Amino acid sequence: MTIPFDGVPLSEHGALFGELADLGYTDLWSSEANGTDAFTPLALASVHAPSVRLGTAIVPAYTRGPGLMAMSVASLAEAAPGRVAFGIGTSSNVIVERWNAIPFEKPYQQTRDMVRFLRAALAGEKVSEDYESFAVKGFKLGRVPAVQPQILVAALQEGMLRLAGRESDGAIINWLSAEDVATVAPIVQAAGDGSPKEVVARIFVCPSTDTDAVRGMARFAIAAYLNVPVYAAFHQWLGRGERLQGMWDAWQAGDRKAATAAIPDDVVDELIVHGSPEACREHIERYHENGVTTSAVAIMPFGIDVVQAARELAPR
Repeated sequence: MTIPFDGVPLSEHGALFGELADLGYTDLWSSEANGTDAFTPLALASVHAPSVRLGTAIVPAYTRGPGLMAMSVASLAEAAPGRVAFGIGTSSNVIVERWNAIPFEKPYQQTRDMVRFLRAALAGEKVSEDYESFAVKGFKLGRVPAVQPQILVAALQEGMLRLAGRESDGAIINWLSAEDVATVAPIVQAAGDGSPKEVVARIFVCPSTDTDAVRGMARFAIAAYLNVPVYAAFHQWLGRGERLQGMWDAWQAGDRKAATAAIPDDVVDELIVHGSPEACREHIERYHENGVTTSAVAIMPFGIDVVQAARELAPR
C-alpha cells in the first residue's frame, strides 16, 4: 500500500499502519513529489507496523546531496533492519528543475552514480570518487546499518530498465498497464546476472463502480503525468503514441480542457484500475501474471474514502 493517505494527517497514521499490517498488506511504500518527504512516513511506520517492509517509490536522485542521501537511507535501514527497499530514480524535469532549482542534466548517469555511491557508502567505505555526474571527497558514513537495504531503480525505457537489472536489486515501474509489464519486466531480468530481480509496480487504483466519475477524474491525473517529457516518451515507446497524440497536441496548444477530453476511455481503463474491489484485485493480479513481483497500490481519491478503500482492497 502507498502511504500516507490523502486527506489524513500524518499524525493520525499510526493506528492505520498497524491496521494495514493486520489486513495482510506486506509492504508500505512512500513517494516524494510535493507532499510528504519519502522518509518520514516510513519512519513512523517502522514503529507502528514492525512486521512490514518499507519502501520508497521513489526518491529523486538529484534533490539530496550524496552524503545526505546516504544518511537518510542508513537511518531508515537502522530503524527497520532488514525491512527497507530504497527506490531511487531520475524523477522529472518538473520536480527537479522547476520545483527544486536543480539542473535536470544527465539523468541516467546521475541515477547510476548515486546507486554506485550508495553501495559503497552504506557498506561503511570511505568514498573519494569522481563520478561522471558528481564528485565525493572523503565521505564516510558515521552509522553503518547492520543490514544493508535493497536498492531499486525506477525505470521507464530500456536504458534505465537495463541499469536496474544490472546494478541494483530490481526495478520500480510506474504508469503502465498490466499488459505493458510483459514488455518491461523481461528487460530487467535479462540485464542481471541470472538471479531473479524484483519488479515493483506502482499501480493506481480506485475501487469504485461509478465508471464515468472515475474516468472523468482519472483523465486529469493522466494528463498531469503523461505530458511530462519522460512519461510522454515512455508511452510513445510502449505504442500509445497514436491514441495519446490528441492529448499532447491540445496540451502544447495550451488547451487543458481539450487535452483531458482527448484521452480515450480505453487508455484510462488500462492505466487506472477501477471497478468493484474484487474486480480491482483481479486486475492487479494480471500485473503479477506478467512479471510484477510486488504491487504497490496507490489509491486514487476519486470520490471515495481512501482508508475504507484500503480495507476493501485488502489481500484475500
